[in-house]
Amino acid sequence: MIAIGCDHGGYGLKQEILRYLQEQKIPYKDFGCYGEAACDYPLYAKAVAKEVAEGKAEKGILICGTGIGISMAANKVKGVRCALCHDCFSAEATRLHNDANILAMGGRVVGPGLAVKIADIFLHTPFSGEERHQRRINLMEGEDGNEN
Repeated sequence: MIAIGCDHGGYGLKQEILRYLQEQKIPYKDFGCYGEAACDYPLYAKAVAKEVAEGKAEKGILICGTGIGISMAANKVKGVRCALCHDCFSAEATRLHNDANILAMGGRVVGPGLAVKIADIFLHTPFSGEERHQRRINLMEGEDGNEN
């Protein structure tokens, strides 16, 4: 299951991603927002991030105006590796190398066609599992024996 959320700046693009998920028969849970009225992105980032961190969702997708604020908020939740991607290469690389579990995009930055391609790549690219990449993830997660 994919957890998805947005603020008002990402609402339109979220609708495109929801259509894609429905067409592909990919199960999802929509955490809002549900319209274009101004709202606070940290609320939606936290809801999606908690769902992913607790293992209730396999991956997440978050969208705000730029993708920056919502990704920063999501990354405050332990166990979340949210990557802001506005191109296909970054979406593939963050899955292969970082095992990112949440994709963030900017509704005012990337168009709907490209956003769907980015989401598709993110959702279908597995983590490489290479030891060097896992070691780096462990270091990011503070599993090196040191609390950084």
